[in-house]
Amino acid sequence: MITTSDFKKGTRFEFEDVPWQILDIAVQSPTARGGGTLVKLKCRNLLTGAFSAKTFKSGDKFQEPDLELRTGTYLYRDDEYFHFMDSESYEQYSLTEAEVGDQRYYLVDNMELRVQLYNSRPIGIDVPQTMVLTITDTEPAVRGDTVNAVTKAATLETGLVVQVPMFCEGGQRIKVDTRDARYLQRAD
Repeated sequence: MITTSDFKKGTRFEFEDVPWQILDIAVQSPTARGGGTLVKLKCRNLLTGAFSAKTFKSGDKFQEPDLELRTGTYLYRDDEYFHFMDSESYEQYSLTEAEVGDQRYYLVDNMELRVQLYNSRPIGIDVPQTMVLTITDTEPAVRGDTVNAVTKAATLETGLVVQVPMFCEGGQRIKVDTRDARYLQRAD
């Protein structure tokens, strides 16, 4: 059992027989005597991918979901599904675009990741926190545009568009934070 005091960004919990993951959390203290502290969450349903806002009283208890994270490999994408393989049992999993969500922008053939299983059924993936990706398209830098840390849009090999410094060019490899699609640095 976990309580609201255990909640933090990324925590997974089960509410009404559905697994949820916390995306954002805010604690609201009472303004009057005798009022209870409220914990307000922005969370994602791990089965459907839907987002929801939830409010709980401080001290509420929840079950931990029967989630298993298995090491896997991304194989390929067809018209309907993304296909993955378990690294230990070589069992293959297929997930829809809704189940994969925005993490599809970080999938590169044969990359290692973690497949989320809920009651032995695949429901999603966890990609590494940082990824090295190649810039496929960006505007050329113009002399004098480097003042005040100006950035420009760059399209990466997976289709993800991120803001990069003006000195980045097509063909360069960069490190990206997968939590917020943010440029970190050039890769060696």
